[in-house]
Amino acid sequence: MAADVRPSGPPMMTERDGLRPKFDYDCLIVGGGPAGLTAAIYLARFHLSVLVVDAGKSRAALIPLSRNHAGFPEGISGAELLDRMREQARAYGAELREGLVIGLQRSTTGFTAQIEDKRLRAKTVLLATGVINRRPPMTDDACHDEGLASGRLRYCPICDGYEVTDRRIAVLGTGERGCNEALFLRSYSADIALVAPYQSHALDNEQRSLLMDAGIRIAGQCSALRLVDGGIELVVDGQPERFDTLYPALGSDIRSELAGQVGASRSADGCLTVDAHQRTDVPGLYAAGDVVLGLDQISHAMGEGGVAATTIRNDLARKTPLRR
Repeated sequence: MAADVRPSGPPMMTERDGLRPKFDYDCLIVGGGPAGLTAAIYLARFHLSVLVVDAGKSRAALIPLSRNHAGFPEGISGAELLDRMREQARAYGAELREGLVIGLQRSTTGFTAQIEDKRLRAKTVLLATGVINRRPPMTDDACHDEGLASGRLRYCPICDGYEVTDRRIAVLGTGERGCNEALFLRSYSADIALVAPYQSHALDNEQRSLLMDAGIRIAGQCSALRLVDGGIELVVDGQPERFDTLYPALGSDIRSELAGQVGASRSADGCLTVDAHQRTDVPGLYAAGDVVLGLDQISHAMGEGGVAATTIRNDLARKTPLRR
């Protein structure tokens, strides 16, 4: 994904002299995951008009049971958590809409967003668009989702490494990313294999030494995988091997395309660059959650959503501080 490149597309829109612009919302939030919904709750309670547009692709919705979220000692599914957050946001007046924002333009006073076949104007925009995990090669979405629901396929060792304590674990990856994930999981189990995806391993001598010192097996190349009863089977160098669970360490794709349309700065991997208060370098544009830094943690995303919402409120209050 291109990074730090300012597009040569349409120039910034300007308002006609003497015409006061009319806005549909104080803030448009793109993305209805934990970061976006937290911001919506805050903004609605600040008596600001807010619209959340969500394409229904939040990774949180795929979590079968999170036992890592404070306040839920028995765990909570990602889908239930999002449902509760939506209910809370609506209770304070936030508007939630399913849809896809396909275009974003900025003017001297705000933004115009293209939501499928509709256009609307907002004083500010918060991007909480997250990332997309690069999936292992599985036969179809149903197989992938079944693996997630059963715990045979997992993406976040911080969230659920505890649940695979002393189990047989495969990490599908190589290089720095694969090495780091395998080493992280080594504190949960002594039975870990790092399996190369698609081709031979791309490990340097230092990485191989670290893996071997930790007792992590450097396995061969994975050519296929499938779910089996109670586990997952990988074909490694032509031979089937059974594991209790698989962690893909294949990276992710950052959903920061809209920011590129208005010229916001991005890192080399596509993450949005923000200040300590979640402001991008485009006035009125903010970002929160994994689109900023992919920590893959619900609590972290929610914290950034709260910071972003408070910043938006304070920035808007400098222009119109009084409640009418």
